[in-house]
Amino acid sequence: MAESDPLQVVHPISTVDPTLTPVDPVRLTRALCEIESTTYQEGAVGDFLADYLASRGWAVEKTPVPQPAENAHGGERWNVFATVPGKTADVVFSTHMDTVPPYIPFTEDDEFMYGRGVSDAKGIIATQIAAAEALRAEGYPVGMLYVSGEERDSAGAREANKNPRGSRFLINGEPTENRIGLASKGALRASLKSTGKMAHSAYPELGDSAIHKLIEALTRLIALELPVDKDAGPCTLNVGQISGGHAPNVIADHAEAQVLVRVVGPSEPVRAAIREAVQGLAEVEFTLDLAFIRLKAVEGLPTMVAKFATDIPMLTNWGEPLLLGPGSIHCAHTPDEKLSKKEMLEAVELYVKVAKQLMR
Repeated sequence: MAESDPLQVVHPISTVDPTLTPVDPVRLTRALCEIESTTYQEGAVGDFLADYLASRGWAVEKTPVPQPAENAHGGERWNVFATVPGKTADVVFSTHMDTVPPYIPFTEDDEFMYGRGVSDAKGIIATQIAAAEALRAEGYPVGMLYVSGEERDSAGAREANKNPRGSRFLINGEPTENRIGLASKGALRASLKSTGKMAHSAYPELGDSAIHKLIEALTRLIALELPVDKDAGPCTLNVGQISGGHAPNVIADHAEAQVLVRVVGPSEPVRAAIREAVQGLAEVEFTLDLAFIRLKAVEGLPTMVAKFATDIPMLTNWGEPLLLGPGSIHCAHTPDEKLSKKEMLEAVELYVKVAKQLMR
């Protein structure tokens, strides 16, 4: 393993003939899902992918992705980029290596694979690799980009966008049920913090409850009338985490909540509405802002509008984006995450077809 510069680790190209060992996307999905890679813990799965792709004759680079300050000792994690040796990729397949918690072990039956990441998005990684191998065998210049951190802050995509590789198109993989995404909602994350004064709970008049303030602030947020788009539908708001206080018999002097809004237009009007709603009750910090985007259609393929956000707004330097992948978003992030083997194999053919159309 050699250092190309301080930021990148380059894997040597294998001399093994990759055509002798066809990719089995189901088997590869199992291998990926057996490596836990909850966000901030993507190092091991990145190492596996880099070694796997290098062993199959791809030119592979690993680029470090910084940990956030609160997880500074969380270990190394990477983006993994692979391309046909000596060629600039015209089309790059991309998705993320991290998953949401909790980890759910991989299982399968004749029809489905189950477990954390099978549809979001390790099964998609395996599908894209199988498609990229088929395209490489026919002489098409393709590449793959697999990033860390999509499920939290798109940190890997931000790093990748600093070093594009000249591709004309980016096919981003998320569970769209093998339909082309015509639009994707943005994501605006807000951190709310309320402060108060501790006191004995028998004498609430001597204290000032931060939790009561936060509850009122969140009640106002939930009641907000947010923008609606005629194609993508309404903005949606979720209070995902709440914490605070010390004990049931202590007036709380601090409380915090994490809120995520799926936006369908510019984020500033939503920011302004949130600030106004919580004024005097909580301080608000916006920690993530992914733009609402409209995307390219492909002639002859069914379409959908994604109510979820993706890394696409942070990969603007990697070419014109498309959104496409097997699996349903309705089971992602749930205890029942699954992916149909039939749908996965259909997606391999679909990725090949779309990539060829783009490279005409």
